[in-house]
Amino acid sequence: MWLIVILFAAAAAVGVTMAVAALRGRFPPVASAVLHGACAGTALVLLLIAVLAQGLRGAALWALVCLLAAGIGGCTLAFAFHARRKPLPSAFVAGHASIAVVGFLLLLAAALRLL
Repeated sequence: MWLIVILFAAAAAVGVTMAVAALRGRFPPVASAVLHGACAGTALVLLLIAVLAQGLRGAALWALVCLLAAGIGGCTLAFAFHARRKPLPSAFVAGHASIAVVGFLLLLAAALRLL
């Protein structure tokens, strides 16, 4: 579970820098987007496997739901806007980040066995 937390934390660190750039009207670097997506995607697949294989419930399951939703939003941002070099909508970026943060906090609570 901790590998998943670390991968999502790495994705979050890169994501924060991209979000700040986007909210300031700058275009985030493509390399950052690829790194962010690779870390988050890998962690998401590992979390899905953990939930299915270990029958995890509670916070881990809700983390998966939130992070899947954030992943769908992230893919939309990447392919509908970033890849086409269109400005990233601030509200969409904020929504994606908010859902991802909630998912990450739930994952952290599950890893620490708080919930």
